[in-house]
Amino acid sequence: MIDFESEQVPRQAVLAAVQLPGVSDDEHDHSVAELGRLARTLGVDVVGQVGQRREHFDPGAYLGTGKREELKRMVESGQANLILVDHEISPSQARNLEKETGADVLDRTAVILEIFHRHARSRAARAQVEIVRLKYMAPRLRESPRGKDRQQGGIGGKGAGESKLELDRRKIRDRIAELTDELEALDQERRTQRARRSNAARAALVGYTNAGKSTLMRALTGSEVYVADKLFATLDTTVRVLAPETRPRILLSDTVGFIKKLPHGLVASFKSTLDEALEASLLLHVVDVSDAAWEPQLKVTDEVLADIGAGEIPRMLLFNKVDLVPDPAAVAADVSARFPGSLIISARRPEDVARVHATLAEFFARDLEEGEILIPWDRQELRGQIFAEGEVLEEAAEADGARFRLRAPAALWAHLRERLS
Repeated sequence: MIDFESEQVPRQAVLAAVQLPGVSDDEHDHSVAELGRLARTLGVDVVGQVGQRREHFDPGAYLGTGKREELKRMVESGQANLILVDHEISPSQARNLEKETGADVLDRTAVILEIFHRHARSRAARAQVEIVRLKYMAPRLRESPRGKDRQQGGIGGKGAGESKLELDRRKIRDRIAELTDELEALDQERRTQRARRSNAARAALVGYTNAGKSTLMRALTGSEVYVADKLFATLDTTVRVLAPETRPRILLSDTVGFIKKLPHGLVASFKSTLDEALEASLLLHVVDVSDAAWEPQLKVTDEVLADIGAGEIPRMLLFNKVDLVPDPAAVAADVSARFPGSLIISARRPEDVARVHATLAEFFARDLEEGEILIPWDRQELRGQIFAEGEVLEEAAEADGARFRLRAPAALWAHLRERLS
């Protein structure tokens, strides 16, 4: 992997893409344009694009001979020193393309992994990203020209020892095992935290990367979550209380964004993070309606949610960034007709945020059950949960304890009755 952050030489990249049968021109163009945005997120200057229609990738070097010659001329003329491929390609294809063109080659997966590596902040996110990067790198390690002669002997070892390549691969396996153990411990902590709020009303923000989820999270909760106009600015799940607080109190989660051709390893790696979405009672699916590709982006998010088992969870569509479109009224009319019940908003407009807040409060209030319960004096530790998760209508002191008349979710009623049985 290239260490972009420590390099002194600016990177000028050419985007290389093969359009396969069954892929429309619009879909192809959107994918390549997105690769350009990914490159710019890394600080890479995109100076050109080389494309080709083929029945399948060239098995040796992804592109055909003519296009490889075109790339070589661009590198030799000094226009570019990096080639970014809009697919995941094999290690041998990448090596052959590098040899023929004289430039470093990164496929789409490597670019996304580099962005994830740069933006990961928590211990869990850093460990998850490192595991996927190491698994990606392992088959791409190259034997040095004299690698077979460079044996690493050891005291008590058998035979000639390990080659440098074998040693590097073993180090990767050991590091993956170490990180996996660390993640298991962190997952246990997260499961404990989720168990504490298992009876709470919970909603989760989901959607394509850079759709505005974190901006909306900040507006709805008043929290200082990280916001940036970058792809994959948020990799860590953040859980905050909706503000102003409602009854029941609503917990809102911000989750990692999705993207077309997101490496399967990353989806699997962030499964524990995405569990916040799985355990929510409502998903707020945020769509950037100002992006020309918002419809395929909406489809990608639907597919990923189905893949992680969240396809059946109730969902509210929020078409965000309407303030950035040329004709907001026309867009709002079109979207409302095609997606009844959706909200067309800008996360930067207080009145729109208030509409989302009110809709959330209404959703969770509709299933509240009203009733009475007596909490004995020796079980008053339950008071905090009652006030946090329910709406207390009346409280009266009796000889045996405090009697509450409240409106609360069915889960809280069940939890209280179980604790008092």
